[in-house]
Amino acid sequence: MPELPEVETTRRGIEPHIIGQTVSETVVRNARLRWPVPDDLKQILDQQTVRSVERRAKYLLIRTDSGTLIIHLGMSGSLRVLKQPQAPQKHDHVDIVFSNGVSLRYTDPRRFGAVLWSSDDIHQHDLLSKLGPEPLTEGFTAQRLFQLSRNKRQPVKTFIMDNHVVVGVGNIYANEALFKSGIRPDRACGKISKERYERLTIAIKETLAKAIEQGGTTLKDFVGGDGKPGYFKQELAVYGRKGEPCIKCNTTIVETRIGNRSTCYCKKCQR
Repeated sequence: MPELPEVETTRRGIEPHIIGQTVSETVVRNARLRWPVPDDLKQILDQQTVRSVERRAKYLLIRTDSGTLIIHLGMSGSLRVLKQPQAPQKHDHVDIVFSNGVSLRYTDPRRFGAVLWSSDDIHQHDLLSKLGPEPLTEGFTAQRLFQLSRNKRQPVKTFIMDNHVVVGVGNIYANEALFKSGIRPDRACGKISKERYERLTIAIKETLAKAIEQGGTTLKDFVGGDGKPGYFKQELAVYGRKGEPCIKCNTTIVETRIGNRSTCYCKKCQR
């Protein structure tokens, strides 16, 4: 599933090609995504000019003067910038064609993503209004984690993956940040000190920033908006390394499941 770094990589990949461009045609081949594509999307988008391309959590926000196009990549979705016409394939559901000849193509084999429209304040939209802070902003702090975790018994890994606590810490990056900060993923979040949350907050920020810098993590279907794969997979310390030696102490990496998600850690380095 594309996580925050992959979505941010996509945003950066498509932005230079569509910013300031006017939509000349909108083609919806299959409206049956996680939520139906609006029936009148063509009437809404055609002749609209893109003013900005933003990201909130894992949602891409393409702003125009009359509203915002909301795109979520779901489990297997992607956006491609096409500089030349290409015949659509089976899972190419939406094309947005611009006056400069560039097309933005939404592809989604599993159809768990979304292409929606809002003409209201986007931050008050039902999908966005209750989200936690962005992890790479000053709004995400150790104090926030410490306060929200008090008296809670849930595993810290589940806690930091809660989008009401902080957005964008997906499974891969939660594994990596917890290893980097030396915290066991199954540790009760309410039992972790503020000092350890300080280390975890820094680890989350550093892990996500590095993943964005390297274009995300290519697992299965993901490539960026420019069609290039991400390279952060080469940097993974624990995720997907069950049975391999820890890069710090040589102890064998173990795997368990927390919240029905694969969780890898080092029993010696993480406590």
